[in-house]
This record gives sequence, C-alpha cells and structure tokens, in this order.
Amino acid sequence: MDYKKAGVDIEAGYKAVELMGKYVKETTRPEVLGGIGGFSGAFSMAGFKGMEEPTLLSGTDGVGTKLKLAFLMDRHDTVGIDCVAMCVNDVACAGGEPLFFLDYIACGKNVPEKIAQIVKGVAAGCLQAGAALVGGETAEMPGFYPEDEYDLAGFAVGIADKKDLITGEKLKAGDTLIGIASSGVHSNGFSLVRKVFEKEMTPEGLNTYVDSLGTTLGDALLAPTKIYVKALRAVKEAGVTVKGCSHITGGGFYENVPRMLKDGVRAVIKKDSYPVPPIFRLLAEKGEIEETMMYNTFNMGLGMIIAVDPAEAERALEALKAAGEQAWAVGTVEAGEKGVDVC
Repeated sequence: MDYKKAGVDIEAGYKAVELMGKYVKETTRPEVLGGIGGFSGAFSMAGFKGMEEPTLLSGTDGVGTKLKLAFLMDRHDTVGIDCVAMCVNDVACAGGEPLFFLDYIACGKNVPEKIAQIVKGVAAGCLQAGAALVGGETAEMPGFYPEDEYDLAGFAVGIADKKDLITGEKLKAGDTLIGIASSGVHSNGFSLVRKVFEKEMTPEGLNTYVDSLGTTLGDALLAPTKIYVKALRAVKEAGVTVKGCSHITGGGFYENVPRMLKDGVRAVIKKDSYPVPPIFRLLAEKGEIEETMMYNTFNMGLGMIIAVDPAEAERALEALKAAGEQAWAVGTVEAGEKGVDVC
C-alpha cells in the first residue's frame, strides 16, 4: 500500500505545479520576493513607505455552486476569475489596492491539466486586478470529493492609506448613487439559478442557444464576475471622492447597499434608471420569482454601486466610461433610517 493506491497522486501534484507555473509568472509584481513553490509567499512593503498610515485590507471568498456549471460544461478556465473577483472587489470597495492573492483548490482527483486551467483563470483575474499570485494550495481529497469535482476559494490582501479608506462616514443627503454594470449573474445566487434551470442542468441544456440572451444559456451563466479594481482607480484618479461603495453580491441590493451607509441616511435606487440584462428577466419569468426577491438575491445588472457628491457625478461617469465601463446615475442618498428603497 502507498499514497497513490490510497487515491493521492503526488506526481500529478508536481505536474500540476509545473503546468501552472507560466500563468503564475505573468502576475508577478516588483514587490514579490522569491518564486512559486516556497512554504509562503513573500511581498515587500518597501514601496508603501510614502503613505501616512498604510493600512492592510483583506478579503476571502469562493465561487460557490457556480462550479457545478463548470463541471457540467467541462470548462475550468474562467471560474478562477470569479474567485479572484469576489475577493479583490471587496478590497477595492474599501478603497484598497489589491497586492497579492492566494488560491485553494480541493479536488477528488488531481488532473494536472484541469488544475492548470483553473489556475490559468486565477492568474487572468489577478492580471485584471493588478495583484500578484504569490502562492496557493491544491489538496487532493479522494473519498471527500467526487473524482471530477473540486472546490475553489481564495484570499486577497490589499493596501490603502488610512485617510483614503471608503467608510461611508462622509455621506450626506443629496449624494448621487452611481451603478457600474455587472457582467451577468457573477458568483452569487446559483443555488436558485440551478433550481430555476433544473431541467437545463445538462451539457446539452447548457449548450442550447437562447435568442433572448444572444448566446447559450451556459455561456450567459458562466460569464466570469467583473473585476472593478481599475474602474474604481479611474474614478479616484479623476479626482472624485468615493464616499461609499457597495459590492453587490449575495443578498443583492437589500443586504449589500446598507453596508456602505452610515446611520441617518438611506439609499434610494430607481429601477428604471438603467437596463436590466436579459438573463435576470429570464430567471424571473421562468422561475416565477417576485421582483423583490430578485433584488434581494441578484445584482440585477449592477455589480458595484458608489456614492459621490452630486457635483462630481458627471466626472465619475466620464471616468468610468473612459475606463471601458457602463455606468449610470441610479439614485440618491436621502435622510432617513439606514436602509435601501428600490422603487
């Protein structure tokens, strides 16, 4: 008896590391010390000595049951982007610059080529965010996961000068809310998505072209989560102060928007201020989901909402457009009990 007969192939692990190496190398930043393969990732902080009060920010998350679609479609090169996005968007939402990222893959069987594809996606997400992929872990766990399945999670660390943190404390009635377009469902609500499309949860069903979506159902649902790091940086570089910021993830508008507010102010979002993407209309119709539940579960086409002074709103919108983003003035901040009205 040996480890391989018990279900763990150490040689496959070595091959996976070798295959993913080129993707990891592409994400390197000047601050990265050493290379992949060590027991920890080293990152120099020397370049941030100019900050008055450098403050570390962190975020951790996974991809969730969206992975089930990747298994069915046997496509593994985009879920890594989702994993990175869910972490770095939270860091950026607080005003931070993502510095580095680590991933964790747990699988039933280590197929090096599949693991390399997953990490290829992670590296692509890191490149979008400007973060270095400094390490990770692939755990082969036979008997715990089915051979053709895996889980994927990650952890990001970023930095901001304390004075630049986005806390919501300077929000006031009259501030403008700007919504930045999502790329689709992102990585939340997929337990409901899979229930709505239960009959389509086959390779054939997911590869079926849907006229209203302009693509296959699988492509629409598997579209990777948008990374907003560069978009928020563009707003900052345009001289606009972001007073509040909300990453619209699980819990949709009703859970996430209040998280950026201080006591005594309320967010009012106008549903007709921007176009809701077809995938959400299809979900609502096919699943017979009430509108309130849709806004309480999904991003409904807005992956990030920021609050700015009304005098700076147009400049923020122009900066986002120049950065390649679609964005709209979607509402206002008003005096009242902390919360959100979607009307």
